[in-house]
Amino acid sequence: MSDLKEPGFKSSEILAALGGAFENASDVEKKTQIKKTNGIFELRMKNPEGKEAIWTIDLKKTGTVYKGEAKPRADVTLIFDDDVFVQIASGKLDAQRAFMTGKLKTKGNIMLATKLDGVLKTTQTKAKL
Repeated sequence: MSDLKEPGFKSSEILAALGGAFENASDVEKKTQIKKTNGIFELRMKNPEGKEAIWTIDLKKTGTVYKGEAKPRADVTLIFDDDVFVQIASGKLDAQRAFMTGKLKTKGNIMLATKLDGVLKTTQTKAKL
Protein backbone atom coordinates (compact mmCIF):
# COMPACT_ATOMS: atom_id res chain seq x y z
CA MET A 1 0.00 0.00 0.00
CA SER A 2 2.87 2.35 -0.82
CA ASP A 3 0.44 4.60 -2.71
CA LEU A 4 -0.87 5.67 0.72
CA LYS A 5 2.54 6.83 1.90
CA GLU A 6 3.28 10.53 1.93
CA PRO A 7 6.84 11.80 2.55
CA GLY A 8 7.12 13.79 5.77
CA PHE A 9 4.07 12.16 7.40
CA LYS A 10 4.67 9.48 10.05
CA SER A 11 0.94 8.73 9.97
CA SER A 12 1.15 7.59 6.35
CA GLU A 13 3.02 4.43 7.48
CA ILE A 14 0.16 3.62 9.87
CA LEU A 15 -2.49 4.31 7.25
CA ALA A 16 -0.62 2.18 4.68
CA ALA A 17 -0.53 -0.69 7.21
CA LEU A 18 -4.23 -0.14 7.94
CA GLY A 19 -5.00 -0.19 4.22
CA GLY A 20 -3.03 -3.42 3.88
CA ALA A 21 -4.96 -4.96 6.77
CA PHE A 22 -8.28 -4.07 5.09
CA GLU A 23 -7.01 -5.36 1.75
CA ASN A 24 -5.96 -8.70 3.27
CA ALA A 25 -9.10 -9.10 5.37
CA SER A 26 -11.61 -11.72 4.33
CA ASP A 27 -14.95 -10.57 2.93
CA VAL A 28 -16.64 -11.63 6.18
CA GLU A 29 -14.19 -9.60 8.30
CA LYS A 30 -14.60 -6.58 6.04
CA LYS A 31 -18.42 -6.80 6.08
CA THR A 32 -18.39 -7.15 9.88
CA GLN A 33 -16.21 -4.04 10.28
CA ILE A 34 -18.36 -2.09 7.80
CA LYS A 35 -21.56 -3.11 9.61
CA LYS A 36 -20.07 -2.21 13.00
CA THR A 37 -18.68 1.18 11.91
CA ASN A 38 -20.94 2.29 9.02
CA GLY A 39 -19.13 5.52 8.23
CA ILE A 40 -16.62 7.37 6.11
CA PHE A 41 -13.75 9.13 7.91
CA GLU A 42 -11.78 11.89 6.23
CA LEU A 43 -8.46 12.53 7.97
CA ARG A 44 -6.83 15.91 7.39
CA MET A 45 -3.36 16.11 8.85
CA LYS A 46 -0.59 18.67 8.98
CA ASN A 47 3.05 17.75 9.46
CA PRO A 48 5.58 19.89 11.38
CA GLU A 49 6.51 21.73 8.15
CA GLY A 50 2.87 22.84 7.75
CA LYS A 51 2.14 20.64 4.73
CA GLU A 52 -1.38 19.15 4.67
CA ALA A 53 -2.35 15.66 3.49
CA ILE A 54 -5.75 13.98 3.33
CA TRP A 55 -6.68 10.30 3.65
CA THR A 56 -10.07 8.61 3.70
CA ILE A 57 -11.11 5.47 5.54
CA ASP A 58 -14.31 4.14 3.93
CA LEU A 59 -16.08 1.78 6.31
CA LYS A 60 -19.50 2.40 4.84
CA LYS A 61 -19.29 0.77 1.41
CA THR A 62 -15.84 -0.50 0.36
CA GLY A 63 -13.75 -1.16 3.47
CA THR A 64 -10.74 0.65 2.03
CA VAL A 65 -8.22 3.38 2.85
CA TYR A 66 -7.22 5.82 0.13
CA LYS A 67 -5.39 9.10 -0.28
CA GLY A 68 -7.46 12.19 -1.00
CA GLU A 69 -10.82 13.64 -0.11
CA ALA A 70 -13.76 11.35 0.59
CA LYS A 71 -15.94 10.31 -2.34
CA PRO A 72 -18.82 10.28 -1.56
CA ARG A 73 -18.86 12.92 1.16
CA ALA A 74 -17.36 11.97 4.53
CA ASP A 75 -19.63 11.39 7.50
CA VAL A 76 -16.96 12.92 9.75
CA THR A 77 -13.82 14.89 9.05
CA LEU A 78 -11.02 14.75 11.61
CA ILE A 79 -8.43 17.53 11.61
CA PHE A 80 -5.20 17.16 13.54
CA ASP A 81 -1.40 17.21 13.46
CA ASP A 82 0.48 14.21 12.13
CA ASP A 83 2.05 13.56 15.56
CA VAL A 84 -1.36 13.58 17.28
CA PHE A 85 -2.67 10.86 14.94
CA VAL A 86 0.45 8.76 15.55
CA GLN A 87 -0.08 9.08 19.32
CA ILE A 88 -3.77 8.13 19.03
CA ALA A 89 -3.02 5.16 16.75
CA SER A 90 -0.27 3.88 19.07
CA GLY A 91 -2.52 4.20 22.13
CA LYS A 92 -0.36 6.88 23.78
CA LEU A 93 -3.14 9.47 23.52
CA ASP A 94 -6.88 8.97 23.94
CA ALA A 95 -8.85 10.48 21.04
CA GLN A 96 -11.47 11.95 23.39
CA ARG A 97 -8.74 13.64 25.43
CA ALA A 98 -7.20 14.98 22.22
CA PHE A 99 -10.61 16.41 21.26
CA MET A 100 -11.18 17.96 24.69
CA THR A 101 -7.76 19.63 24.65
CA GLY A 102 -8.19 20.99 21.11
CA LYS A 103 -5.56 18.74 19.50
CA LEU A 104 -8.28 17.05 17.43
CA LYS A 105 -11.06 18.91 15.66
CA THR A 106 -14.09 17.36 13.99
CA LYS A 107 -16.66 18.33 11.39
CA GLY A 108 -19.76 16.24 10.94
CA ASN A 109 -20.93 13.26 12.98
CA ILE A 110 -18.95 13.50 16.21
CA MET A 111 -20.40 10.22 17.52
CA LEU A 112 -18.94 8.42 14.51
CA ALA A 113 -15.57 9.98 15.33
CA THR A 114 -15.57 8.01 18.58
CA LYS A 115 -15.53 4.78 16.53
CA LEU A 116 -12.14 5.55 14.98
CA ASP A 117 -10.37 4.34 18.13
CA GLY A 118 -12.12 0.99 17.75
CA VAL A 119 -11.22 0.76 14.06
CA LEU A 120 -7.56 1.40 14.86
CA LYS A 121 -7.55 -1.13 17.71
CA THR A 122 -9.39 -3.81 15.72
CA THR A 123 -6.94 -3.65 12.84
CA GLN A 124 -3.88 -2.89 14.98
CA THR A 125 -2.88 -6.52 15.44
CA LYS A 126 -3.39 -7.35 11.77
CA ALA A 127 -1.56 -4.23 10.60
CA LYS A 128 1.15 -4.61 13.27
CA LEU A 129 1.12 -0.88 14.01
